[in-house]
Amino acid sequence: MLGSKSKNPGHYDTLISNKSEFIGDLHFSGGLHVDGRIKGNLIADEQSGAVVRISETGVVEGEIRVPNIIINGTVVGNVYSGQHVELAKKAVVNGDVHYSMMEMVMGAQVNGSLIHQGTDKNAKGRKQKEPVVDLAAETKVD
Repeated sequence: MLGSKSKNPGHYDTLISNKSEFIGDLHFSGGLHVDGRIKGNLIADEQSGAVVRISETGVVEGEIRVPNIIINGTVVGNVYSGQHVELAKKAVVNGDVHYSMMEMVMGAQVNGSLIHQGTDKNAKGRKQKEPVVDLAAETKVD
């Protein structure tokens, strides 16, 4: 199931209920579950491993900068995830999605660009090599 592999699958420290509206930037760590509306930016430190889950009733009007993001609602703004993004069936993102790893289910919508963020030079994993051009192998036609 979508979201079952997240680092914080069942515990959320903060809940914005569907009867709530939060206006302003929200800085957090841990887990944030959004059923209501947020008009502002969601920000968590990249090293925190924080998770934000936006349910199908949740709406965020602002930028999201969180390591792990699960969206099944609406986001109006750019999304930046250094670790993992999940776009569920009812997700609608009106903005660009910057990601390292992404899951996207049929039905999810992104009205913007999908921009893959490469890994750090110091990070583990597959390293990208520069293309090699063999100039000696090229033939010259007169």
